Amino acid sequence: MKLKVMSMKRRQKLFNAVVFIFILAAAVLFLMPTVLTIANSFMTSNEISANYGAMFSNMTEDKKTFISQDVNLKFIPDKVTFDQYKAVLIQNSDYLLKFWNSVMLTVPITVFQMIVAILTSYGFSRYPNKFKSIIFFAYLILMIMPYQVTLVPNFLVAEKFNMLDTRRAIILPAIFSPFSIFLLTKVMRRIPVSYVEAAKLDGAGELKILTKIYVPLCKGAIVSIAMLVFIDYWNMVEQPLVLMKDPALHPLSVFLSQINTGDIGLAFAVGVVYMIPTILMFLYGEDYLVEGITYSGGIKG
Repeated sequence: MKLKVMSMKRRQKLFNAVVFIFILAAAVLFLMPTVLTIANSFMTSNEISANYGAMFSNMTEDKKTFISQDVNLKFIPDKVTFDQYKAVLIQNSDYLLKFWNSVMLTVPITVFQMIVAILTSYGFSRYPNKFKSIIFFAYLILMIMPYQVTLVPNFLVAEKFNMLDTRRAIILPAIFSPFSIFLLTKVMRRIPVSYVEAAKLDGAGELKILTKIYVPLCKGAIVSIAMLVFIDYWNMVEQPLVLMKDPALHPLSVFLSQINTGDIGLAFAVGVVYMIPTILMFLYGEDYLVEGITYSGGIKG
């Protein structure tokens, strides 16, 4: 009996070790591009050209070369330099302008979309009826449709209301996106009715029920959805290209997609600056993200 127990413990330890090694390998694999980008942002232009020049020249030439024989992936620079960041943050104001364009588009979209989602989801969850079920089903259909399908109607509406080449052309449609409403409604519907009945017995009105019961219980889900919305619109490319003809209004995501091979050294530094808001948001909201995923029935499991 003891031998059998010891054998089971050994199998469990072996299984845990295999799982740990697999997770560690997956983490290294996923983190490698980020670490490589940060490390290369501190390299000199000559070192970057020496390591990756063949790869980018191969993109512009008709002849084909074996990239694995010409590209040298380096995680430690031979000489640490801040010239790339100096060019991005001090010498050229275009990069910071594009960065703040991204902020002025993404922050209002995230804030107002969550406000609309909280109010709408509260209405769907608190007072369900057949008419609202039809509307909610329409939201589901819109969420399933790719954004490229609704991009043309958005363009026509923006042109009709003279909003092209303005931030409103992107912000206003994004505020009423069905994505956050759908997810938050599903979460709010799991809140026990007994909580609401107890609040009503204490004389609470709808506003107090929303702010004192629904919002606190859904805090993890709200933060999780807000993070997903922020990251989604922080990385948008199609909307600004279609709805904004003025390059001065384009966000940094569009600028990164258009960097040519001659600016590859700056691309690493710009990429690091571009990643900072999303990394900080994840580090701050990691606990809320886990809580939002594991949330069930208004009570954390």
